[in-house]
Amino acid sequence: MISARDICKSFGGQQVLRKVSLDLLRGEVVAVIGPSGSGKSTFLRCLNHLETIDSGHLEIEGEVLAATDAAGVCSYVPEAQIRRIGRKMGMVFQSFNLFPHLTVLENVIEAPMVVKGLARAQIVPRAEALLAKVGLLEKRDSYPARLSGGQKQRVAIARALAMEPDILLFDEPTSALDPELTGEVLRTMRELAQEHMTMLVVTHEMGFAREVANRVAFMDRGELIESGPAAQFFAQPKHPRTQAFLHNML
Repeated sequence: MISARDICKSFGGQQVLRKVSLDLLRGEVVAVIGPSGSGKSTFLRCLNHLETIDSGHLEIEGEVLAATDAAGVCSYVPEAQIRRIGRKMGMVFQSFNLFPHLTVLENVIEAPMVVKGLARAQIVPRAEALLAKVGLLEKRDSYPARLSGGQKQRVAIARALAMEPDILLFDEPTSALDPELTGEVLRTMRELAQEHMTMLVVTHEMGFAREVANRVAFMDRGELIESGPAAQFFAQPKHPRTQAFLHNML
């Protein structure tokens, strides 16, 4: 579903990603963990073209998004293709990013109507079903200001699903939440995993990574240090840096 090879990215001369390579298979949940500033969120943003890579090779469902030639020049496909490929992925952000002037239902139907050109009558039943799925149908006419952080994040998940993506990217979806609200968001994500939704999750929730992810990848200082099946990763981490990180986190 995603093939990233030797991804490099710098900001102002500071290298944030150093030849990061990662594959995501259909129906797989991969958790990306690591300390703050390790490049996890930047890597996710590069996959979704919210940031451009300096070099490397990116493929989404077998379609090339960006490639680097023998001379080291990185090129993206034309803009129309970027947008089309980008629609294969939905993104759930740390900070919800809901439109405050729109109701919950309007937040969910906005992108399908604007981006896909669907009529309101077409998308509303689907949106209501998604709100029911995340346990928020009764909040359909509420505005974001009247919701808890956990409810806002579940609306954000419903909004991402409304575009019918093949892949969901999560950028630390619970880090802005109080601990008691984290559980309801993780519960929704667990249900998606049980339905074999393909997900790449940047997270600091070690319990989620251990219990739900098929594989776990550890990043530090812009490098992907180690990855492996979740059970093996937590039971027998190989790299000393991974061992030290897990010792402090668990």
